[in-house]
Amino acid sequence: MGEIPPHVAESAGWIRGVVAQLHRRLRHVDNAGILTPSQSAVLHRLHREGPATQGELAAAEHVRQQSMAATLGVLDELGYLDRTPDPADRRRVVISLSGAGRDTVRGIQQHRDEWLAQALLDELSPAELDAVTRALPLLQRVAER
Repeated sequence: MGEIPPHVAESAGWIRGVVAQLHRRLRHVDNAGILTPSQSAVLHRLHREGPATQGELAAAEHVRQQSMAATLGVLDELGYLDRTPDPADRRRVVISLSGAGRDTVRGIQQHRDEWLAQALLDELSPAELDAVTRALPLLQRVAER
């Protein structure tokens, strides 16, 4: 890899910071404060990646199994999860989203999309919004590298 020009390194740092700030902000635009960030993360992971065991979820979220058990217990009480025996090993339980869990994730995503759309309209001129829109495929290409 060749030497990175200072202006490119500066842009990379700026993009990373902006994406992290936007990610943190969107995480706070949630289901009216009902879910903690950990609970929301588990719901979104199950929505994105499909059913998993408690151990798999704990490893993916970098938490102890006991912490994941507490998170799953709350989500279960809210009716957001389905638990079924693992067909390959009946001692294990596979956790998936219930209908209410899927509806909740879709609602959170819609709320976040609406917040972001309104923020774009409130903060950007039409020309700036167009510039951001044109940059998205380029950022997508970098993200998929």
